[in-house]
Amino acid sequence: MLISIYILIGLVLFLIIIRLLTKKMWALKPHPHEDTPQKFGIEFEEVRFPTENDKTLYGWWIPSPVTPESAPTLVLVHGWDRNLGRMLRYIQNLLPLNYNLLAFDARHHGSSDRDDHASMYKFGQDVNAAVNYVLTLPVDHKRIGVIGLSLGGAGSIYASGLNQAIRAVVTVGAPAHPVDIMTHEFKRHRLPMFLIWFILKQVQMKIGVKYETFAPVTNISKSDTAFYIIHGALDKVVLTEQAEKLMRAAKPGKCEYWNIPDRGHSNCHHEPQFWDRVNHFFQTNLKKG
Repeated sequence: MLISIYILIGLVLFLIIIRLLTKKMWALKPHPHEDTPQKFGIEFEEVRFPTENDKTLYGWWIPSPVTPESAPTLVLVHGWDRNLGRMLRYIQNLLPLNYNLLAFDARHHGSSDRDDHASMYKFGQDVNAAVNYVLTLPVDHKRIGVIGLSLGGAGSIYASGLNQAIRAVVTVGAPAHPVDIMTHEFKRHRLPMFLIWFILKQVQMKIGVKYETFAPVTNISKSDTAFYIIHGALDKVVLTEQAEKLMRAAKPGKCEYWNIPDRGHSNCHHEPQFWDRVNHFFQTNLKKG
């Protein structure tokens, strides 16, 4: 009898630990942007548009100063625990190249609505919502691309399978599978594998759908979108093997891969060729019909 009580107590303590560790993963404290495009003398419009669960996303709409009606449009997607301010350098460098730009905060980030928790799954839904918003604007609906950083890149790949209006996607430091990236993080903290397994199950239950539904490596293999996978060779947050998985999974002729030496997870855009290569990719894949 006493042994049974000890076993029960141990099981309860184990489940409490699992719950606490899982809760810590979702413990984001959304913080709004500190700067706006005005910092670079760029005019912009603050916008709000709907996403899943009757929530609203906050964004910046920046039309091309040259030909907004016919210019390609790019949706800019920040990463985990960031906000649209992370995309200011992208705005500064891409706007002069004659793109319309929409940067936005994903749910539970920045100035967008809270929604219990953030996830790769919700990032993908929010990218889809942003593209749907673009489709309501007086722009060329056949020339829409997305740039996503890290988890925003993962969500962008998932969104490409949800929305056929997405013709081209650039990812920077994107993971191939949510289980891979979480397992890597847990191992860095020296958690045992049996504990990792239970946490992954708990996370999947909280998200409400199976990982394979929104895993980038699954969705890139089904998508006819053109992809440019960019990854820093020194990335310790999302290992380069993740980018290689994505490249191998993509349809033949649909994916380019650039592994940048001496760059990590957050500084690929400092590479001298970065903006020229990104521009060339979008100009090639978002040509006028």
